[in-house]
Amino acid sequence: MAESEKHTLSKAERLNSLILIEKLFSGGSRSLPAFPLRIVYMPIENDRFPCVSVLISVPKKRFKRAVKRNLVKRQIREAYRKNKSLLTDPLKACGKQAVIAFIWLDNNIYPTAEVEEKVKKLLQLTAERMQ
Repeated sequence: MAESEKHTLSKAERLNSLILIEKLFSGGSRSLPAFPLRIVYMPIENDRFPCVSVLISVPKKRFKRAVKRNLVKRQIREAYRKNKSLLTDPLKACGKQAVIAFIWLDNNIYPTAEVEEKVKKLLQLTAERMQ
């Protein structure tokens, strides 16, 4: 990764298309678990979207308080922002695009370092499977 590359997560990289979200969860997608996270991914072919669009979901069933849900979402978002090149670089090399969703599976909050490890692992596995 070049030093000049910024670790950002722009609005354009966030998945907000209801049609794509519905396709992602209705079928045709694959998922990988790395407890307490699960990643759901699906390759797409659309020039309007960036290389990877991401969705982060922490169910209300897991944390009733919004403060805790937001904390977990912030941890996942930060870990993805720092390590997204693990997925985007191989996909750009192949000329592919994907939509991904991170889903929280546990009722507990984990340290940020542990969440980052799991996000890295999931991004690497996804990159391997998408090629």
